[in-house]
Amino acid sequence: MSEKVEHSTGGVYSVKGQEFTRDSRYIETRIMADPRPGTDDYPVEPGRYRLIAARACPWANRSIIVRSLLGLEDVISLGTPGPVHDADSWSFHLDPDGVDPVLGISKLKDAYERRFPGYPRGITVPAIVDLSTGEVVTNNFPQITEDLYFQWQEFHKPDAPDLWPADLRPEMDEVMRRVYTEVNNGVYRCGFAGSQEAYDEAYARLWTAMDWLEERLADRRYLMGDRLTEADVRLFTTLVRFDAVYHGHFKCNRNKLTEMPNLWGYARDLFQTPGFGETIDFEQIKAHYYVVHTDLNPLGIIPKGPDLSGWTSPHGRA
Repeated sequence: MSEKVEHSTGGVYSVKGQEFTRDSRYIETRIMADPRPGTDDYPVEPGRYRLIAARACPWANRSIIVRSLLGLEDVISLGTPGPVHDADSWSFHLDPDGVDPVLGISKLKDAYERRFPGYPRGITVPAIVDLSTGEVVTNNFPQITEDLYFQWQEFHKPDAPDLWPADLRPEMDEVMRRVYTEVNNGVYRCGFAGSQEAYDEAYARLWTAMDWLEERLADRRYLMGDRLTEADVRLFTTLVRFDAVYHGHFKCNRNKLTEMPNLWGYARDLFQTPGFGETIDFEQIKAHYYVVHTDLNPLGIIPKGPDLSGWTSPHGRA
């Protein structure tokens, strides 16, 4: 049985035997409006924290979108590592002198090490850093966006969307669970399959879910109906990378997104919604996947295509 550990987009992954398995052990500390007694929780405090989120990473992209939708830009600052990292850390190589202008560090690893010397797992994004100490607070990406909604409500803009509607939560939790396991993580299961058998199984699972989504979106504007929710944010960050990266690089090539009418219209609808499209940098996305994944693309050649101009075309779903 072989084991392979890489610092992949958004997290450490391992291939045990031949099936891809994501390492989902994250820093569990939370930032809360009312910190729980006896925990390491940090208090909600405007101006105290910096969200570190690479535009290339789908898991980090979620937090950038939610921060924008809720109007927290002046409450939590944003640092953006560049798209190409090494096995050691995400770095700020696009910033002047290669240093984050607020944290004063060149590698995100420095913030992890300040709190956890010798931190044993992957240096992942998104991460939230405490400006008062320079220490990482959390890198638990699903908890980060949930807490941005529930714990920071005092500082949301007046017209912020209800991303977690109470009446939809039971069904929404089920939808998000399937989106995560079968689509968000499903494309990685295809891309990093260690055998033909593992790939075939991953491919079948992915396209079963994609067909389910195509059918679900035939008679509703968003995943949960007529309301934009966190579920849409979570699906969007995979869909927006699908044709540019996953279709070819990860061998998810039964269809392009542009060949699935409901999903393509839905994805364009979100892309053209304030808070979504402006967070997307296709050049950074392609640079990350095609350069960092040397096992899949050893020469580091970044493809010129595909044509991505259609993202701003009319979607017809309003």
